[in-house]
Amino acid sequence: MKVILLMAMTADGLTAKNSSEFVDWTEKEDKKIFVDVTKRSGAVIMGRNTYKTIEKPLKNRKNIVYSKSVKGEYPDQDLFYTSEKPELLLKKLETEGFKEVVLIGGSEINTLFARSNLIDELLLTLSPVFFGSGLTMFTDKIEFDLKLKEFNRIGSDSILIRYEILK
Repeated sequence: MKVILLMAMTADGLTAKNSSEFVDWTEKEDKKIFVDVTKRSGAVIMGRNTYKTIEKPLKNRKNIVYSKSVKGEYPDQDLFYTSEKPELLLKKLETEGFKEVVLIGGSEINTLFARSNLIDELLLTLSPVFFGSGLTMFTDKIEFDLKLKEFNRIGSDSILIRYEILK
């Protein structure tokens, strides 16, 4: 099971101003990449705060939301809540036929998967904005060795960077 961490990041290394911010500061090309990558994989994993910012399940994708307090499945909406260990979740998704899954935040969920050494690829959009303060990609110190796979200019001023995480 391939795990892709897909994030937009400001030029000063932040992923949001706060935990309730909807990412509307990226160019439309970044949003297209988000849709393409998540639809191709068919499954997205996010935290409850991230889910609150998008306000509804992403269509044509299995939406898995990590939550300690909310449990349950809403199959008609492709929405599933879980608190299980990431390794168990990935095994379950693999038995359902998924070959890859996309982590879409937030920083707590990113950290949860990173600590378990489960992230295979980092797909970052570097956007030409500065926040000065805000949220980072991880909530704790995380170290990876990366191999640059590709980078491309997208939109008028953004860069899409793809890294393989070396294990």
